[in-house]
Amino acid sequence: MSRGFVKEEDQEEPVLIPPRAAIPEGATNYVTPNGLAELKQELKDLEYERAHVEAENDTEKRRAQSLIDGKINLLSERLQTARLLDLKDQPDDEIRFGAKVKLRNKTSGQLQEFQIVGVDEADIKKKKIAFVAPIARAITGKKVGEEVDFKLGEEIRKLEILDISY
Repeated sequence: MSRGFVKEEDQEEPVLIPPRAAIPEGATNYVTPNGLAELKQELKDLEYERAHVEAENDTEKRRAQSLIDGKINLLSERLQTARLLDLKDQPDDEIRFGAKVKLRNKTSGQLQEFQIVGVDEADIKKKKIAFVAPIARAITGKKVGEEVDFKLGEEIRKLEILDISY
C-alpha cells in the first residue's frame, strides 16, 4: 500500500524496551535467595501494572502494554536462567558468591564493605555489587588476612581482606 493512504496516527514508533543488566557471555546467572525473591516480586508487580494500565486512548494503552510485555519477557527469560545459590553452602572462610566482605585499601586506609550478588540484585547504594564486577572477581577465592593487588586503570590498589560473612 502506498504511504499516501496511511493515516498519520497509524505511524507508531516502535516501543523501546530498556535492557536488563548484562550478564557476560557464558556466565551463569547466579542469584541469592533475596535476589530471586526480588525478581519474582518484580514479575508480580509488572503483571499487576499491565492489568491496570490507564491511558488517554487505545494507542497509548497499547504502547504502555507493549512496554510492560517487553519487560515481562526479559524478566521471564532472566528467571528461567537463574541459578539459586544457597549461601549456607558457601565456605565460611573464603570469598564466594553471596559473601559480605569487609576490606581495607592499604594505600589510602579506606574501608569498604559490600556483598557480592547477582547482576539484577546489584545496587551500590545498598552496598551490593555484581559477581562479575572487577573488584568482586579480584577477591573471589581469597580469605581473611590475604592481600590482593587490584588494578583500577593505571592505579594498583593493595586490598586487605578483613572479614567475610554470609
